[in-house]
Amino acid sequence: MLDAIYNRHSIRKFKDQLIPEEDLLKILDAGIQAPSGKNIQNWHFVLISNKEKIQQISQIVKDKNEWISSQLEDQETANKFRKYCKYHTVFENAPHLLLIYASSYPTTGLDLLVSIGACEEDIKLVENAAPGIQNIAAAMENIQLAASAMGYGGVWMTGPNYAAKEIQSFINIEMDDMKLACMTPLGIPLNENNPSPKRKALNEVLTQIK
Repeated sequence: MLDAIYNRHSIRKFKDQLIPEEDLLKILDAGIQAPSGKNIQNWHFVLISNKEKIQQISQIVKDKNEWISSQLEDQETANKFRKYCKYHTVFENAPHLLLIYASSYPTTGLDLLVSIGACEEDIKLVENAAPGIQNIAAAMENIQLAASAMGYGGVWMTGPNYAAKEIQSFINIEMDDMKLACMTPLGIPLNENNPSPKRKALNEVLTQIK
């Protein structure tokens, strides 16, 4: 398990080769083994293996990026946002694109705090934990680790979510109370050498209380 964690890298370039169906299902099955608060499993996976549709979704993101940029008065900000688009569409040449949808999730104690008139600060502290999204994150991490362990790769993406409404409309799958949360391309890495950015030292992010 530790090998899978330390050897995982974000993959943005892929060979033009599909992952066998059996392996795809193993990767996705790893996702549903993730821990889920109250065992609600508030996720749904949409796997796209059609190159044309993947490229159409990329174009949707490009179009939305340009529309947002065109509405900005500050040109420096607009141009900077336009430049980010290439990072938000790295999936366009991947053989597979996985969209993960999330349903609403009853945050423990939130409704009770609201009912007793708790202060806004207390309510925000509970909301900020976003336990429903934490479930989705756990599933996505399992998927990334499983893909890496099996010789495949992907990259966890939330950047394109400014086009979530348009992507959902394009997918056109009726799912009550489900919204796009994140996505990942999946495929065989084009290059063998895929170094990860340097991580902060453990002592920079660790506080121990004994």
